[in-house]
Amino acid sequence: MLVVANVTASSDELLAALRERADAGACRFTLVMPGTGADRNERLSAALERMRDAGLDNVEGSVGDQDPVVAVMDVWDPMKFDDIVVSTLPTGSSRWMGLDLPHRLEKLTSVQVRHVVSQPPRPAVQTEHVPEQPRYGVLGAFAALITKR
Repeated sequence: MLVVANVTASSDELLAALRERADAGACRFTLVMPGTGADRNERLSAALERMRDAGLDNVEGSVGDQDPVVAVMDVWDPMKFDDIVVSTLPTGSSRWMGLDLPHRLEKLTSVQVRHVVSQPPRPAVQTEHVPEQPRYGVLGAFAALITKR
């Protein structure tokens, strides 16, 4: 199975779809990540590691052309792949959906293309301690006037 993903390559939604397919029978997965961003190789490695951690054993991957259609066609082999999974962000925030990527790949390859909508990765929440303000009691109003200078 050919898997096409970039930002969503490590998403829970994609992993769930791939585990569902693996549970249906023996399957090999090849992740193609269109090459955008300086950290693309690190993201590919992280996505492959997350897939293996999720129990998907037969996983390999490569960084492809930045155009997702070209990236797929560069690795496409009808003797090797019998279906494609495309993982995108939701419509409206997905450039690939603007290109109608799932339907274009279906027409170009003549195989079933499954579309998985994944949520964008959430940034880590950072917290910091707010310093406690001194307490002045009944003189607090005067202290506020003095400290504003």
